[in-house]
Amino acid sequence: MNDKEVKHNLLYGIDDKPPLVETAVLGLQHYLTMFGSTLAIPLLVAPALGITDPVEKGWLIATMFFVSGITTLLQTTWGNRLPIVQGGTFSFLAPTFAICGMAALANSGWEVRIQHVQGAIIAGSLVEIAVGATGLVGRLLRFVGPITIAPTIALIGLSLFKFGAPMAGSHWPIGGLTIILIILFSQYLKSRYRSVALYPILLAILTAWAVAAICSVLGVFTENHPSFTNMENLRNTPWFRVPYPFQWGLPQFGAAAFIGMLAGYIASMVESIGDYYACARLSGAPIPDKKTINRGITFEGIGCFIAGIFGTGNGTTSYSENIGAIGLTRVGSRRVVQAGAVIMILLGMVSKFGALFTTIPSPIVGGMYCAMFGMITAVGLSNLQFVDLNSTRNLFILGFAFFMGLSVPEYFAVHPVTLEPEWLANIINTLGSTGMAVGAFIALLLDNTIPGTAEERGLTAWSQNN
Repeated sequence: MNDKEVKHNLLYGIDDKPPLVETAVLGLQHYLTMFGSTLAIPLLVAPALGITDPVEKGWLIATMFFVSGITTLLQTTWGNRLPIVQGGTFSFLAPTFAICGMAALANSGWEVRIQHVQGAIIAGSLVEIAVGATGLVGRLLRFVGPITIAPTIALIGLSLFKFGAPMAGSHWPIGGLTIILIILFSQYLKSRYRSVALYPILLAILTAWAVAAICSVLGVFTENHPSFTNMENLRNTPWFRVPYPFQWGLPQFGAAAFIGMLAGYIASMVESIGDYYACARLSGAPIPDKKTINRGITFEGIGCFIAGIFGTGNGTTSYSENIGAIGLTRVGSRRVVQAGAVIMILLGMVSKFGALFTTIPSPIVGGMYCAMFGMITAVGLSNLQFVDLNSTRNLFILGFAFFMGLSVPEYFAVHPVTLEPEWLANIINTLGSTGMAVGAFIALLLDNTIPGTAEERGLTAWSQNN
């Protein structure tokens, strides 16, 4: 492990245990890096469910954070044991929207809609648990090499480009300030100041947030300004509320909803396997083997089961943002992520604290995405060091997988498939709209069917590095 830590120049490796105060602050930083997406998912799901009351929307957000903390603790302790945060998944959004749009639910209240979503998530989680527990995922890994992993991981970052500059650019002075501060703290000043090297993202967020808050108090930013810091929801939110199982009612199970949600699970599993490799690479851990992958997928299924029981309106998956934070901070300690999980559980019960973070202006979140999703893309590309890049075979596979992983989702956004049965259309549309799934499938198929030597494909160097 020492040679890996030197290679990765980590401040803390996967098994290291930083001092208690540092662990808590670094854990809070992981909480902050995943905050944007964890907040975005319930905000996107709430209108589809029919939730309009800000208080009820706050309950949904708090439940998401609470469950994320529980599932992260389970994954890092008994699952794949990588320093990887578990949180909501964008892969479940399309099936969720389809379920909420069913004719049978048109005149129903939001509680009924979320009960049907819960049922689909719980049923799908049992499939994911079975796939991991039976070792099916691990047995398929012999077909997966760096040519498959590279576009899968890179497309995780590239496919999220719509959440970067467009959000930061809603007000470039604050969004650009966030980007500049992250670059300054994580790259230029990291060798001079230890605190800057440990907390570059946290310092960048807090600094930009403070500037936005001061400008809001002074009247420079008015209420409708993108960088306005609105404290109204914070004042109206009660202090405490503990999420509990079946808080919205008992889940409702339906075949169409279940099969449609399976597409989200397939995409989520493909993305998670790529995340495992990226996280292991950045944290100095060995390349994940079959047992690690199987345990990880099994516990992601358990996490989705818990999410379905508590009613987050979504499932859980491995978080790319957290991996980007490891790359920028050079802190890959498992203990730090576990501390972040405990913070998520506690803060999920303190409504005021969660409401405080809803005041972070969107340009700051967008600036944070620009830095972290770029890091994830680069981590994916770094797997190509094992591959013969002078081979036209490899160049074709990689180029085609990257291009189609970006292009096919754009096609499906404009021309979704409409056919009978509807559940089959939902599966095709969800998979076709997920760039990571498209790129992974194309790279996997071509790499295992087009003739090539093990050395050319990078499998020899890949196995030696394991």
